[in-house]
Amino acid sequence: MKITKILSFVLLFLMLSVSSLHVAYGSDEPVSFTLQRLHGEELSLDELRGKWVVLNYWATWCAPCRKEIPDLSALNTTREDIIVLGLAFEDTDIESFDVFLEEFHVSYPILLVDVYAPPEPFGAPRVLPTTIILNPQGFPVKTFMGPVTKEDIESFIDPRLSGLCVPGQMIACE
Repeated sequence: MKITKILSFVLLFLMLSVSSLHVAYGSDEPVSFTLQRLHGEELSLDELRGKWVVLNYWATWCAPCRKEIPDLSALNTTREDIIVLGLAFEDTDIESFDVFLEEFHVSYPILLVDVYAPPEPFGAPRVLPTTIILNPQGFPVKTFMGPVTKEDIESFIDPRLSGLCVPGQMIACE
């Protein structure tokens, strides 16, 4: 009997932990912030309306972040309806980023995040990498905590493009 209670508690804990991996950022307004690109110019999310936006929080010291760069670069290069933005969540100098990017060829814009004042509504990521997908209207619709692949992102976006995801229907769309 006691073992059953303990196992039930452990199972409940695990279920709650896994369900927290999908973080929602409910808002009545599209996400709108502007960040500085790696070499000076600014980029506003408002400029990207009409495309799916993949926001990827990463850091140079993060091994899983390094591993997902080729997939995110391929996604950014092969899909005209999707743009990937690398949100560099690290307090370091531009030269360190440049050295890193010489080794890891990134095809998407790198934006600098102030780790002491990260953009709202997201704030500081709980883990690195964290990837947030914004729909073409600018609303956050999916969060991946941990490494993500091109296939993970496409399997989320593509059913929505084809009209297979209809609210209220029983289909594998969240």
